[in-house]
Parts: sequence; structure tokens; C-alpha cells
Amino acid sequence: RMDQALLLVRNELPAPGLNLAARSGACHQCLYQFLAFVPPSNESLSKPGTASVMVDTQHPLTLQLNSSVGDRDLCKIQYHFGEFGNYSLVVKTLSTSTQTVSCDLIINEGPINSYLPILFAFLVYMGILAILIAGRLLMKIDPVRNWVYKKLNPRATDRMINSELGSPNTTESINCDPTPQSWSTGSRQRLRSLDTFRGLSLVIMVFVNYGGGKYWFFKHESWNGLTVADLVFPWFVFIMGTSIALALGSMLRWGSSKWKVLRKILWRSFVLILLGIIVVNPNYCLGPLSWDNLRIPGVLQRLGFTYLVVAALELLFTRADSGTWEGRFPALQDILPYWPQWIFILVLETIWLCLTFLLPVPDCPRGYLGPGGIGDFGKYPNCTGGAAGYIDRLLLGEKHMYQHPSLGVIYQSTMPYDPEGILGTINSIVMAFLGLQAGKITLFYKDQPKQIMSRFIIWGIVMGVISAILTKCSKEEGFIPINKNLWSISYVTTLSCFAFILLLLIYYLVDVKKWWSGAPFLYPGMNSILVYIGHQVFANYFPFKWKMQDSQSHAEHLTQNLIATTLWVVISYILYRRRIFWKI
Repeated sequence: RMDQALLLVRNELPAPGLNLAARSGACHQCLYQFLAFVPPSNESLSKPGTASVMVDTQHPLTLQLNSSVGDRDLCKIQYHFGEFGNYSLVVKTLSTSTQTVSCDLIINEGPINSYLPILFAFLVYMGILAILIAGRLLMKIDPVRNWVYKKLNPRATDRMINSELGSPNTTESINCDPTPQSWSTGSRQRLRSLDTFRGLSLVIMVFVNYGGGKYWFFKHESWNGLTVADLVFPWFVFIMGTSIALALGSMLRWGSSKWKVLRKILWRSFVLILLGIIVVNPNYCLGPLSWDNLRIPGVLQRLGFTYLVVAALELLFTRADSGTWEGRFPALQDILPYWPQWIFILVLETIWLCLTFLLPVPDCPRGYLGPGGIGDFGKYPNCTGGAAGYIDRLLLGEKHMYQHPSLGVIYQSTMPYDPEGILGTINSIVMAFLGLQAGKITLFYKDQPKQIMSRFIIWGIVMGVISAILTKCSKEEGFIPINKNLWSISYVTTLSCFAFILLLLIYYLVDVKKWWSGAPFLYPGMNSILVYIGHQVFANYFPFKWKMQDSQSHAEHLTQNLIATTLWVVISYILYRRRIFWKI
């Protein structure tokens, strides 16, 4: 099967036989898992004992051979098997006098290169990009442009080619996909780098949700660490915070009262949470929606609650006039006037730290941050997530949580665990607040791109230094490891560091130098809620999914997932051209 290899163990030793066990390199401090019993050789017939097993190829494995009697270790081999490879492990005695045992791994049939489809897909998309760029350059040549005008409707063609990317008519709205505006007195255009950033995050999110070609690095990390899939949700939360700062300031400048804005915030938060519970609910796989198995936490639920807290916090202290601050430290005008907000966030983070490290959890060590299951040498099998998991099970109930967390495969934990649980919501609020800070920077230093970019760099460095201290630059050995399931504070600071740097690059390319229009990510970024809900609702419908010829092929899965993701980009482009934008 996909991500597996065949291993044939040949035992040339006499009785009593061997036990074969394995441990994945991705499983930190895990127990060895029994794979097979290998019978002894038949000395009279000179026939070795054999056993065949399927081994995982996603991560390096450590194989351990023990005697079935006495449990004596005979040998250990660490090896990264290749997909669809065929291997033999020959166990024999080198010297009858010393009873020295050798374990030799032989490649019977070489593995395939399962990463070639990624290279091919990259080349295809680069080819499409090159064609589009060449077409754009050709349209700047007068004879070519005139010929196109003759073939097409001149008026429509002129609008399509010569106009810059516009924006929908802005309304007094504030939501998780708000309409931030630039600060030109002559026009009210969207700050396109924000839509591009949001769209980039959303496109990656759609791709990994559809399966990411079934590659392990396009899936969520089992516990500590990061993969591509772990980047996108925090980035979406971050840019939501950025948009809140711009949209709130705009609404208040246009005369909306704070009570009116608060009603909009409450309504949109309620709608987001309701959509998450009723429409996008992964526990539907357990049967029709009912209270018995309704998953209460979720992505949209967390977005809705995070948006409510951060938007209300900003509304409480924001000013309609975002002019220069008259205080003693003008270089900190985006921070010092909002010191109550920072105190509130620090109190929230203190609550997270106290609950995480001080809350007593039955039958678990205090401050436990592990995955449970076979992790930590199987000492705490029912302690998955420590305080975070315990709070969710206590307040929500096991049936109202996510039933198939990513850690179940590697760590074999049987406990339900929700990565969008209650305790982690505190740190998602912190993440959105850091995004809010990025929005304040763009407001307070409007028309000063160098100031904006320098502050993005400073914030990125600060977040990176905090992450390095918390993690000790280690995946497993830090004070607080990077962990998406827990939404640990080091996860937030690390992803905020990446977000500030990425937003800096996009802002420079799109809004400062205007070297890039933001396409194609701009389009889904301007219709983010529609694309997110749509890709979830229609995930199992054609043309987003179809029956495969070979379901054990990364190439076919990658093709299907890329086509489905591309279709949503095309749909968002069509909606953009027709000026259709779904706002909550």
C-alpha cells in the first residue's frame, strides 16, 4: 500500500525464534510496537524461518529483534524504507563459538521515488505561470492588443486588460473577512497585500484539507513540530486580526457608533460559530447530526470566538482619529496608547500558563504536555494533551470533541482530543492580537512603507527570539515545544514570526513596488468564507473528487487535490470578475 514497504525476515538461528518490533522516528520516547514472530530455522531441512511484514516509509524506523525466550536483544537497525520497496532482513550466526549474531538488510527490489509527482506538478504550474506572464507582456504590444480588440468586445476587453485590480463597493462591515482600505484621499481601495496573504493561507488550507496528495508533510504533525499543514490556520487568524484594525478604524471614521459596530461584531461572531457547528462538522461521519455526537469546537467556532474577543477589545480602545500620538515616545505610538489591551492579553496568557502547568489532572503528572498513548514510554496512556485535553473532556464531554486526532496513528492514543479545544483558544486570541498589531502599524505609519516594513522586521525578530528561548531551538527538548494540537505559546510566537516576515514580503511586492498584483491568491482572499465553507461542503462531490484508478498512488491523489484546489481559485476569480463577494 501507499507509504509502505515489504520486509521479509529470514531467521537462520535455531530455536526459540525471534520477536520483531519497530519504533517510528516520528514517535518521541515511544515504546517498541510488536510486528511479527519469526519462527526458528529447521536445522534438519536447512530451511530458515520466515515472516513478512509491512513497514511504514514516511519516517525512519528502528527495528529491534529479540529472542522470544528471555527477551534478549539480538540487534537493532535504523533505516528509512522507501515506498513500494522490497527488503529482506537476514538474521544469522557469524560464529558458533561466540554466538555473535548479524542482521543484514538486503534490498530485493528498489523503492519508487514518490516525490516525483510533486516536481512534475511544480513544473506544470510554473509553465502555466510563464504562459500567463508572456501573454501579459504580449498585450503591451500595440499590434497584438489591437488584434485582440478586433476579436473580442472592445469595451469589455479594455476593462479587463487596462484596468487595475479593483475592489467591491465597500460597505460598513466588519467581519472575519473585512474590507480594509488604503489611505488615499482620492480613492478607497483595498490593501491588496492583506487579501493576498489571506488567499495564500486559504489556498494551502484547502489543498491540505483535501489530502495534500497523501504526503505526510502536507498533514498535521502528530504532536510536537511543524509541517506545511500546521502553518495556515494561525496565519488566517493573524490576518483576521490585521483586518480588524483597519476595518474598525475605517468604520468609526465614517461615522458609525461603537454600539452599532458592537452589534455587527456580535452578529458575525454568532453566525461564524453557528456555521461551524451545523455546516462544517466533521462528526457527521458518525451519522446524522444530533446532540449525541455533535462536535462543539471547530475551526469556524474558534475563528468566531477569537474574532469576538479581539474585535471587542479593539473597539473598546480604538479611536476614530488615528493621527500621530502626542506622547513621549512617538516611535511606540502603535503600542503605548493601548496598554490596557496588552495587560488583558498578558493576563490571558498567564491564565493559559497557570492552567497548563498547575492544574491537577487525574492520574497525570502536573504540567504534562505529551501525547499520551505509547509516548513517554507508555507511562501516561490516558493523559493526551494534559490540562487542555482534561478541560475539554470535563466541560464538553468526549462525544462532543474531535474523534480522530492526528496523533492517533503514530502515538496510538485512544483518547478523543480536539485541536480546537477550549484552552488553546486563549492562544489563538493572542495570535489574532499580534495580527491586530500588524494592522495598527499600517494605520499609524500610513504612507511610510519603510517604517511599516522595518517594524514588521522588528516584530518578526522579537517573536523569533521568544520562540528560540521557549523551544531551546529543539523539537522536543524545549520548555514549551511548538505544538499545533495544544496551540502552545511557542507555536503562536513561531507562526507570528513567519507571518510578519511573509506579510512584509507580500506588502513590499504588492502594495509598495506593485511588481505583483497578488493574483491568483487575491481572489480567494476576497471571498474567504465562501471558499472555506464551499470546499468543506462539496468536498466529496464531482468535480472536486472522483473515483480513482489507483487509490494507492500519490500521483493520483496529488492530481485530484490540486485540481480541486485550482477549481476553487477559478471559482473565486469568476466571482471576483462579477463583483460577487459573500460577507457575513
